[in-house]
Amino acid sequence: MTSTAQAPQSGARTAQPDHLGHVIFIAAAAAMGGFLFGYDSSVINGAVEAIRDRYDIGSAALAQVIAVALIGCAIGAATAGRIADRIGRIRCMQIAAVLFTISAVGSALPFALWDLAFWRVVGGFAIGMASVIGPAYIAEVAPPAYRGRLGSFQQAAIVVGIAVSQLVNWGLLNAAGGDQRGKLMGLEAWQVMLGVMVVPAVLYGLLSFAIPESPRFLLSVGKRDRAREILAEVEGKDIDLDARVAEIEQAMNSEHKSSFKDLLGGSFFFKPIVWIGIGLSVFQQFVGINVAFYYSSTLWQSVGVDPTDSFFYSFTTSIINIVGTVIAMIFVDRVGRRPLALIGSIGMAVGLALEAWAFSYDLVGGKLPSTQGWVALIAAHLFVLFFALSWGVVVWVMLGEMFPNRIRAAALGVAAAAQWIANWAITASFPSLADWNLSGTYVIYTVFAALSIPFVLKFVKETKGKSLEEMG
Repeated sequence: MTSTAQAPQSGARTAQPDHLGHVIFIAAAAAMGGFLFGYDSSVINGAVEAIRDRYDIGSAALAQVIAVALIGCAIGAATAGRIADRIGRIRCMQIAAVLFTISAVGSALPFALWDLAFWRVVGGFAIGMASVIGPAYIAEVAPPAYRGRLGSFQQAAIVVGIAVSQLVNWGLLNAAGGDQRGKLMGLEAWQVMLGVMVVPAVLYGLLSFAIPESPRFLLSVGKRDRAREILAEVEGKDIDLDARVAEIEQAMNSEHKSSFKDLLGGSFFFKPIVWIGIGLSVFQQFVGINVAFYYSSTLWQSVGVDPTDSFFYSFTTSIINIVGTVIAMIFVDRVGRRPLALIGSIGMAVGLALEAWAFSYDLVGGKLPSTQGWVALIAAHLFVLFFALSWGVVVWVMLGEMFPNRIRAAALGVAAAAQWIANWAITASFPSLADWNLSGTYVIYTVFAALSIPFVLKFVKETKGKSLEEMG
């Protein structure tokens, strides 16, 4: 097991697991929560127009049904940490899997608009839990030498979940003859779209029984022997297990539990660094990225694109999202966070401005003129690409790094809450804004993309290559 050369340190920093494939499986299983996060967030895209038609509702009511899930997201994210600390990370995953399953069944079989909204909230709560517990569990189980790469599984799973949901929606729409309300398996096509999520939800639940509990949680409840077994399993038997257990326990005992009070100060209620974190979160959402994932099918149909084609374009946008995310994962540690954010802001502003220009033209025969139609389509993909390779990844990386140790957890919680609120504001307002003036709506998003450039230049500091202790 151990050698005197490793004492008094455990050797975990450079440890190699005996079975790396097993560790990858554990991280991938946990990241299924991220897949469901992405899938459930965007699957509603395929049902928007059918819900509007079936329940004969206006844009404002429709927006609330779409956006109400974000209320559940905020509650789930706010409570997941405490639930996980009380009953364990695995139990938390299993609760999320059950909620995802219940939400999928309930959303597929609603008897009224209000209960569809209720099941959306239930699914949102599961999304919020998954958004917190997945990254936390992977960070606690991954060997230190592989933590960054395994931690990226969560974001990768989210964008793959978004893409798969759009592909499934497109396939089901084709099976229903291009009609969102066409019959499939005795239900309307949009109901099947929402119900299909039962499959990955059940898989997530089953996988949670195949992976071990976090050693950190086990130590917190006094199960030292089981914690040692899992550490040997994921970090290798060559480390000094006694020293490794002591390291974790010492770190847990010395941690400062940050509270809301720690964030107060400065001339505007919060400390300046907290406002910068809130600003990053708000700008990330106010460029309108979630319009691309919640409403893109509706958007394309509103400018005359055939429903089947509109679903296909939603899928291709999701593929571009994956490509951009991979680019960000490759370059975030090479180029740095600030340069990527600035590149993304410029690219997003250009893409959004081109969309605003294209949508300013009157429809001809129910469609955009050919040139404007192609510009809108290419610009939409350009916007998503630049978002994904920059703000989509960089904001989460920076929020995890930029705060001083003593306020990190509380500040990250406030910044994440700001992100959910901003997401809700954009999601709830888009249908009404689009009815008012689609081009004007994209001008608003363009302005926020442009304003993010001076915000980054003036307030955001580079965190690349710095230890967390250097953040103050």
